[in-house]
Amino acid sequence: MAQASETWNGRGPGVFFFAEVSMSAEENQEESKGLEALCWSALEKVVDPELGLDAVSLGLIYKLEVKGSEVEIDMTMTSPGCPVAEQLLLEANNEVLKVPGVKKARVNLVWSPPWSPEMMSLEAKMTLGFA
Repeated sequence: MAQASETWNGRGPGVFFFAEVSMSAEENQEESKGLEALCWSALEKVVDPELGLDAVSLGLIYKLEVKGSEVEIDMTMTSPGCPVAEQLLLEANNEVLKVPGVKKARVNLVWSPPWSPEMMSLEAKMTLGFA
């Protein structure tokens, strides 16, 4: 639960208060986890047009980190020559920015470790004939 601290401002005979609301570390962590879950859901809307599967199921998202209202994502492609890489990166950024509470998003294109079919979800593997 948020806690408020009250401080007299020291002016005049009246009593004036300034309330400072802060979250406990547990509350902040809960809020970050909730925001992180919403961001993962948003990234499921980013679909590779060549494969017809979303970036999360394909295992293209290597890292999603929430710091306050800022989100940083490390994302890869199925191959360095991916013709839709720029489109997918832009879509990932835009979808995460639509999440309530996210003020800034940064999507980094990374190549390490190299993507492989083992990174896909079971459902994606089955859809593409890898399982």
